[in-house]
Amino acid sequence: MKTILVNCAPEETRMAIVADDELLAVEVERETQSHLVGNIYKGQVQNVLPGMQAAFVDIGGEKNAFLYIGDGLPHEGAQGNHPPARIHIGQRLPVQITKDAIGTKGPRATMHLSIPGRNVVLMPTASYIGISRRIEDDAERERLKEIAARICPEGMGLIIRTAAHGQTEESFRQDVERLVRLWQTLQAKNKMAKAPALLYRDADLIVRLVRDSFTEDIDALYVDDADAFRRMTELLDSISPELRERVHLYEEREPLFRRYRIEEEIERLGEREVLLASGGSIVIDKTEALTAIDVNTGRYVGSANLGDTVYRTNLEAAAEILKQIRLRDIGGIILVDFIDMDTEEQKEELLAFLRERVRLDRTKTNIVDITALGLIEITRKKSRQNLESLIYSPCPCCHGRGRVESPETIAIKICRDIRRLESKTHTGAYEIEVAGRIARALEAAEPLRHLAAELALELTVVPKDIMSPESYTILPKEN
Repeated sequence: MKTILVNCAPEETRMAIVADDELLAVEVERETQSHLVGNIYKGQVQNVLPGMQAAFVDIGGEKNAFLYIGDGLPHEGAQGNHPPARIHIGQRLPVQITKDAIGTKGPRATMHLSIPGRNVVLMPTASYIGISRRIEDDAERERLKEIAARICPEGMGLIIRTAAHGQTEESFRQDVERLVRLWQTLQAKNKMAKAPALLYRDADLIVRLVRDSFTEDIDALYVDDADAFRRMTELLDSISPELRERVHLYEEREPLFRRYRIEEEIERLGEREVLLASGGSIVIDKTEALTAIDVNTGRYVGSANLGDTVYRTNLEAAAEILKQIRLRDIGGIILVDFIDMDTEEQKEELLAFLRERVRLDRTKTNIVDITALGLIEITRKKSRQNLESLIYSPCPCCHGRGRVESPETIAIKICRDIRRLESKTHTGAYEIEVAGRIARALEAAEPLRHLAAELALELTVVPKDIMSPESYTILPKEN
């Protein structure tokens, strides 16, 4: 049984998809950290970098949006017989955000606009028809392509969504007509608005959930907020009335996410090491450039030979890795260091297993190949801020490194500073304020004892629990 759970609070909305007590997907949206992906702005070009084939566009946010010029020239079908003008500083143009600002990088934008509906995505600046790769039946794909060709507005394009499987031509037509009216409204706003301005805001999590995820394969949807329940049912009445009876208002005393043990799962998503049922584990490390995942056998010793033990551990780890990538919404380049296998046949079977399981992921994910060093390369589309960046912030003590300086390192740094102070004026006595845990280690530290003997100093270590592990203060001691 596949179920969607929605927990609503004034501060944030959370969504989880569960199948047979296994968490398949989780998403969090907060009022203070709303996503930009899908929004359409009237922006103003601030800078053009010909060497990078890029422009930076002011959309009214803290950071300008990055526009790759290859993504900035609309399809010729939307321009008639007139070639597109070159992008220049000061130009005002409509752009759509395709990737949120992540870290020090601003959002990414494109001029190939798209407006999503229930069954189709309208592309007013393109002129082609595409079909979701998740619709695999050849006859159904052909039927949908014929319908799309009949109802597609002239000079525009359509993408047939997964939810369109089995839908009638009339439902497609209604969807397209609504999206065309919305596009006409956006064009009018674009003419009147002064850049930078927001022309279209993508739907919030409640609407996106019903529009994009609540399909025929979902058996039930539980939501714990009456207002959200009303919004969902009203939207379903207009786009998929046959699914309305599957939506239920959860009114029990026990919190919805606690009852289905989703809170525990979300807590575990912050852990670096993930234990496998067999006793092995995977370790996930994220860097600026890529995410590295290591597989360990741990306590698993198997019941046959070493080759069989390694292969079975790798298969179990592969399933868990794809699950963790999906739940944590890890994007970009991912390198997986599986345990070395004996035969090429086992390696090919592992790749085939990954490529089969990756179909469960709604986000475009590609299992590339095995490198010469035995690492498996995976790429996954990155667009929105992932769960980690939303829930966690860098540690103020280690500044995101994941480690702090050792007590000996701090002792040596203190010695260096005291030598510098003593070279200017001989004080003879100092108080050294450090964190409580570090203080106990410093009292027995060799560098400080040697320094005190060398320079005839009186050094007193004072524990301060409010200080971070790497901080210290050196104060001349009053007699």
